[in-house]
Amino acid sequence: MVIVLAYDDGMLQDIDLRQLRALQAVAAEGSFGRAAERLGFTQSAISQQIAALERAVGDKVFDRPGGPRKVELTPIGGVLLRHAIVMLGQLRTAEDELRSLRAGEVGRLVVGSFQSVSVKVLPLVIGKFRAERPGLTVRCEETDDNDEMIQRLLADDIDLTFLIGDPGNDAIETTTMMNDPFVLVSSVAEERVRLGVGDLGGVPMITQQPCACQEAIDVVLRERGVEPDYVFRTNDNAAVQAMVRAGMGRAIMPFLAVEQSDPGVVMTALSPEVPPRQILIARRRGRTLLPAADRFIEIAAEICRSMPRFEELVAP
Repeated sequence: MVIVLAYDDGMLQDIDLRQLRALQAVAAEGSFGRAAERLGFTQSAISQQIAALERAVGDKVFDRPGGPRKVELTPIGGVLLRHAIVMLGQLRTAEDELRSLRAGEVGRLVVGSFQSVSVKVLPLVIGKFRAERPGLTVRCEETDDNDEMIQRLLADDIDLTFLIGDPGNDAIETTTMMNDPFVLVSSVAEERVRLGVGDLGGVPMITQQPCACQEAIDVVLRERGVEPDYVFRTNDNAAVQAMVRAGMGRAIMPFLAVEQSDPGVVMTALSPEVPPRQILIARRRGRTLLPAADRFIEIAAEICRSMPRFEELVAP
């Protein structure tokens, strides 16, 4: 066979993976026939692949002695085989990584959260999620500013985030996790005096710094003509509860934010109630995430369904 030398900058541009696999199989088997059996093709198909490879490089890649003797790599064929082994190996590695990624076994997921979810929900979700997918990295970031998390979600700084209430943005899709009622938290010493929302005027109150939850509380208080006496503000839920326990005042808190095992405080229902906050998980609409993100949402929903309910623990 006469082959025209074609050494130029683009001589390998027409090579495809089938030709490299054929080269590797023939070199390993020493025979076009056995290479065809190995790859599941006909011998003529393998011959065509090798012929196309030789045309692309402009030289022979095998010496064909004929008869029972094995075909042998030429120096050109030896160089190509060395690179073919590397490229085909990289391709197999890529295939393995893709399978692992699709199976949710590798990758990185960045999740936004806020304080009460970070304390009560997220550790349980992360624990179960990591037990299922130990090779996947999860990074969590926290802020009590809903708007900040929405902006970070839209900027793709985070993949998923817990939010309070519907963000009202068509670019975001949400999955409802739970409704979290607001409760009145009092010290044990004050439990004997049960108060409705309308009785809170002038009562010392512990509260949060201005935020979406606090605004919802203040709206209900204003509607009842109540001017609250806020004697301490903090964004730390544990600090709010500690001040209540110490008798400094009462607090209206989301049920999820209350440490329910605290013997120093009691929770009672509000009348009228502050509309419960809706806890959601959000993702940017149209953005393709790791398949594991869907499983994270499923686990979070399972955990939230299993959380204690205020109506199950406390009589109004």
